[in-house]
Amino acid sequence: MRRLFATLILLGPLVALAADVVTPVPADAAEQAHALFERDWQWRLKHQPEFATSVGDHRYDAQLSDTSLAGQAAAIEHARRMLDLAHLIDRAQLAGQDRLSWDLFTGDQERILARAAFVAFDPQPISAVDGLQIRFPQLVAQMPFFTEDDYRNYIARLNALPRHVDGIIEQMREGIRTGWTAPKAIMAGLPAQLRAMREHVQDGALGAPFQRLPATIDEDTRTKLAADGAAALRTAALALQKLEDFVRTEYLPAARTTIGASSLPGGAAWYAVLVKTATTSALTPAEIHMLGVNEVARIRAEMEATAVRTGFKGSYPQFVAFARSDPRLFPTSADALLERYRRTIARIYAQLPLLFDTIPQEELTVKPVQQEGADTQGGAYYEAGTPTRTAALVVNTSRLDTRPLWEVETLALHEGVPGHHLQVAREHAIDDLPAFRRHAWYPAFGEGWALYAEGLGPTLGLMRDPFSQFGRLADEQLRAARLVVDTGIHALGWSRQQAVDYLNANTANPAADNEVEVDRMIARPGQALAYKIGQLRIVALLARAEAALGARFDVRAFHDAVLENGALPLDVLERRIDRWIAAQNTPAAPDVPAETAEPALFQ
Repeated sequence: MRRLFATLILLGPLVALAADVVTPVPADAAEQAHALFERDWQWRLKHQPEFATSVGDHRYDAQLSDTSLAGQAAAIEHARRMLDLAHLIDRAQLAGQDRLSWDLFTGDQERILARAAFVAFDPQPISAVDGLQIRFPQLVAQMPFFTEDDYRNYIARLNALPRHVDGIIEQMREGIRTGWTAPKAIMAGLPAQLRAMREHVQDGALGAPFQRLPATIDEDTRTKLAADGAAALRTAALALQKLEDFVRTEYLPAARTTIGASSLPGGAAWYAVLVKTATTSALTPAEIHMLGVNEVARIRAEMEATAVRTGFKGSYPQFVAFARSDPRLFPTSADALLERYRRTIARIYAQLPLLFDTIPQEELTVKPVQQEGADTQGGAYYEAGTPTRTAALVVNTSRLDTRPLWEVETLALHEGVPGHHLQVAREHAIDDLPAFRRHAWYPAFGEGWALYAEGLGPTLGLMRDPFSQFGRLADEQLRAARLVVDTGIHALGWSRQQAVDYLNANTANPAADNEVEVDRMIARPGQALAYKIGQLRIVALLARAEAALGARFDVRAFHDAVLENGALPLDVLERRIDRWIAAQNTPAAPDVPAETAEPALFQ
């Protein structure tokens, strides 16, 4: 009883600090943790309504997030509050998944606060590479449009766009005032994108739902919805015009001419935080740069050997030019490209039991990308499923002359199975984990796993011809080159042209795609490092397990061990795989505490 009373006294601030929640404070440490995780999850859904829509919770479909400076400050204060409340829970009383969840939860809040220590707002809420001109149409595609209420939610969301845009402008003005502006190189194309979106607001992706009002809604209501929708679209167009004018007349003249994060106030330290966040490793930018240089050289040798196996007569540079341009290596139509992806996914599914004991039942479909912003996106991406929306491998069918057939198998493995879809669907299916873990995303884990999955292609019956083998190596080479270029730009002072030239000389990408790649790295410092760092860690853990277990090693069991806890930071993954290896060697061994010393990154 004394312990219960003391716990209730200790957790008194829990109710005061989370006044928006009226649930009673539980006494048991596990119950306290579960309540805190749920409280934070509900806050996140409410204050990040776009995220709520993406995970299939449609309670907030009528809203957009608060992008104002006050909204940003509130989000930072919430993270600080959640961390304080987590520390009121006795971690020593937690065990198993509860302790792991507490560690992940506190780590997430600490990363938010570490970034906020440098800049208390988003220094780049929009650019020509990413922003509402790309994300808003994608958001619309994730919304349901079956009932009158669905359409009323969408109309309200369109009418919320002016306030959302005002917040973006407020943040960008604060960036101008404090010296945290975006590079001019990634902002120059934004006004034209906003103009195109505005000019097609009625007949483009934003207006499409009103062109297909379902007959299950009565005719009078459909007429009213169409009229109200047209008015809301005009309101949205005015907001887009305001943002376009601001970027063109006020922001672009003030945007910085430098491109590296290190040129910002405290930029070198800020980039180091972004690198740590993206890779969840202790590697420095300099170490990552050299790792990339070595990987580029290793993969280049494999690419040259594979080019010879195609039977091509000529030099390696000539082969790359041929692979980039010969019409026989490209799809003849968007439908043909989509069908090739569908056939490839079906072939992979048939072979998955060779490498996986646990195969999630969540369906995966193949569909074309929306055309808004397609020119600045890659060949495909993954859209996670929800209880009401089928997961999708979204294929970019724009500019077919830049979508070589030799990359289809690699992208199907990466974006579909056993890459993103298998990993994310397995995560969704872990019912006994808190919601934040079933929807967790750590770039180094998620992208690292997907890049690792590309390497499983030959075992799954793919890459039987040298062109597809070359495609896999070409994509891996690009990820290795990103280690060099991202750190080159943001830590070593590389120019944009220097970065483009490096990619042109060391990848099989078309020159135009390499410019897009460089601009993405300029816009998102550190993010591109996640792929290769994560893959290398998983490959190293695989080798460690094979060496330790010998004849007892089962790759299917290893894959289960990697995926069974959902997404994890790489250091946490490494500790858990080491525990799994120990358990295979000595099944009766006691559980190893989660706080045991971390092993080296690569051994």
